Amino acid sequence: MNAKKQLIINADDFGMSSEVNKAVLKAYKCGILTSTSLIANAPAFEEAVSMLDELKGLSIGVHLNVMEFSTLSQKFSDKSLLYDKTGQYNNGFAAHFIKSYNREYLKELEEDFRLQIEKILEKTAADHIDSHVHVHAIPNIFKLVCKLAREYGIKNIRTQFEYPYFVPDIKKYLSYKYPINLIKLLLLDSFTLINRKELKNYELNSNENIIGVNYTGYMDINTLKSALPNVSVLTEVIFHPSSEQKSRTRYNEFLTLIDEKIENQLVKSEITLTNWLKVTNF
Repeated sequence: MNAKKQLIINADDFGMSSEVNKAVLKAYKCGILTSTSLIANAPAFEEAVSMLDELKGLSIGVHLNVMEFSTLSQKFSDKSLLYDKTGQYNNGFAAHFIKSYNREYLKELEEDFRLQIEKILEKTAADHIDSHVHVHAIPNIFKLVCKLAREYGIKNIRTQFEYPYFVPDIKKYLSYKYPINLIKLLLLDSFTLINRKELKNYELNSNENIIGVNYTGYMDINTLKSALPNVSVLTEVIFHPSSEQKSRTRYNEFLTLIDEKIENQLVKSEITLTNWLKVTNF
């Protein structure tokens, strides 16, 4: 007998803008969205929070962010390893990786993450943690996030292992973005193999695999359909939707989430939509 195939469909960046917030709301009410991740230090955070009553049943997570916008800390310092003298984050992914071996950096990062988690928990319950640009996948940072998740009673953390698959659209492979995505995929796959040990140590749960890293920026209908054979016991799909048509890639992802053909394809593939609110004892 085949194992049950379950799919979490998550919208990252809830709170980033009004357009993202509107896309999350509509994709949940009229589409296949089952989960979202909220950014505590994003410009439209309060607007996102005001929508929570309309999002009953949607899984809400913490989208840790030290890549853009400003810190929630009021202790601005010229010696900060996270942000500049105005409080704006100023590190790329590589810089976070290098600094993750610095104890002072990790101490500062922990304080910043605590502020973000606590701000969200003041407004709503959270059932999972992930991060902007996958910063929490960096092993030393992942260990820190596991500690915080356990402390704050959040039992689920995203991991980023993605199996390869082919999308029948040559344009995706000719873009300069695809080689970058491929490098990112290999790096995150490697990190996941390391991070799974920490999940066991802290008795936390995670998705078995993920969809959306290798084709970041290309998560349209054809991409999702091509990825469905990789859905396992518990798979998470990452989307970055927006209702703003000028943001072409994000708008295409929004359209994918509300397309009836996708829902029909999920039924044909015997895939059950779920989220961390529904998944227990995984």
